[in-house]
Amino acid sequence: MKPTNLYDVLIIGSGAAGLTVALQLDSSLRVALISKATLQGGASWLAQGGIAAVFDKDDSAEAHVADTLTAGAGLCHEDAVRFVVENGPKAVHWLIDSGVDFTKEEAEENGEPSYHLTQEGGHSHRRILHTADATGKEITGTLVERALAASNVQIFEHHCAVDLVTQADKSSRKIRCTGAYILDINNGDVELLQAKSVVLASGGASKTYLYTSNPDGASGDGIAMAWRRGCRVGNLEFNQFHPTCLYHPKAKSFLITEALRGEGAILKLPDGTPFMHNFHADAELAPRDVVARAIDHEMKRLGSDCLYLDISHKPAEFIIEHFPTVHKRCLEFGIDITTTPIPIVPAAHYTCGGIVVNTKGQTDLRNLYAIGESAFTGLHGANRMASNSLLECLVYAQAAASEINQLNSKIPEPDFVRPWDESQVEYSDENVVISHNWDELRRFMWDYVGIVRTDKRLQRAQHRINLLQKEIQEYYSNYKVGRDLLELRNLATVAELIISCALQRKESRGLHYTLDYPKLAPIAKDTILVPINFAGQDVIINLD
Repeated sequence: MKPTNLYDVLIIGSGAAGLTVALQLDSSLRVALISKATLQGGASWLAQGGIAAVFDKDDSAEAHVADTLTAGAGLCHEDAVRFVVENGPKAVHWLIDSGVDFTKEEAEENGEPSYHLTQEGGHSHRRILHTADATGKEITGTLVERALAASNVQIFEHHCAVDLVTQADKSSRKIRCTGAYILDINNGDVELLQAKSVVLASGGASKTYLYTSNPDGASGDGIAMAWRRGCRVGNLEFNQFHPTCLYHPKAKSFLITEALRGEGAILKLPDGTPFMHNFHADAELAPRDVVARAIDHEMKRLGSDCLYLDISHKPAEFIIEHFPTVHKRCLEFGIDITTTPIPIVPAAHYTCGGIVVNTKGQTDLRNLYAIGESAFTGLHGANRMASNSLLECLVYAQAAASEINQLNSKIPEPDFVRPWDESQVEYSDENVVISHNWDELRRFMWDYVGIVRTDKRLQRAQHRINLLQKEIQEYYSNYKVGRDLLELRNLATVAELIISCALQRKESRGLHYTLDYPKLAPIAKDTILVPINFAGQDVIINLD
């Protein structure tokens, strides 16, 4: 029986990574693009700072590579770093050709535009292209317009993936991915979408933590689904905490871009005393992990609820021109950043590890790709350098799309798969269980697996996650699925993986800092977890 709802490519995620794949695929391919909210609802839309690439004549690819390797604390894969950096300018020019309007300076003599470049923590040169402080909105908005105009792309807003679908590939004796079960959030129906190739561009897992700069959808869906279907994951202990999120009861962790510190903003104690010079020679321009730990240390030392970021010494016109989004948002809470320091706290911001992939974005599962924050490419190592993430999205999205374009005609159509069966489940009248478990999970992850860790804290977290997993699985088996339940299930899976990775790392490196092992290990090694159903192994196939 021939499958229904059959596509050439199924893309799960509609941020910069997913949109770039969709637009780079051959226009003859039929593409399904899944968006958990609207196309503007992801983390890419919220990105303020910018995208790092070598555009300044005094800068170089070698300098960008060296800065990234330094920030990664010995765990970056140099081949991946060079791949991203060397392909970066080309990827950014594709954005410019697509209509992205980066902030410019005056025109150069040859008539070509000169882009305003900022400098952020870890970078030795100004190399951050941006659109004021709303770069993500500009990039994503431009890509959304193009995706909506693409006749070969079918967009499913307010849909989320339940699980991946796999089948045995008789030619290779491997398991291949052939689609996913997709929940229509509005009506609660689960539909099977099949495809020759599937791309996970579903973002990171920062909602695992109580405080985060990420939107509500950052629940590690792609990482959890890939793990359940036999893909390796790596380096999930490296969770980047953005040092400066707005501290206000109604702000919902609004991120204060690192570009403020790049333009001279100073971190201060409640009494107005600067302190970053006590922790790093680069002070406010130190790598993010150093800044986040310094803020955490001072908050705990003083018993303070927050610290402050002050750019009020700069001219008001400069502040409003360069940071209109931050200025406007803070004003909504009665904070005028041209005259007043900004109250800030650290918050979970970026998942540096993820699904193990190669330079084409291919996972261990045939015909399954992972790009963006859901992937572990080796670029970030133990600490992501600011503004490298959007660049990674673009470069790996283009590489994956190129690979799919070449292989699509050679990939057989999927076999028939039975539709979603919910005949044995019922509607729940106990949704309080979901909200309670969600809250407990995020609280103990913040307390036990946060900026500073110990073995005892990690063991407590492991004990709690084991109990929660049993409760969640029992609930999942008996009741109809909804978005909250699916996200809780995925968050619990990713939390368990984060804890497992953290327990294996007996050192402090980059974003993983433990009081029990404060020094670096002599050899830098990735933490790779292999599932018991590892997709890279041969499978026994019944040919009858």
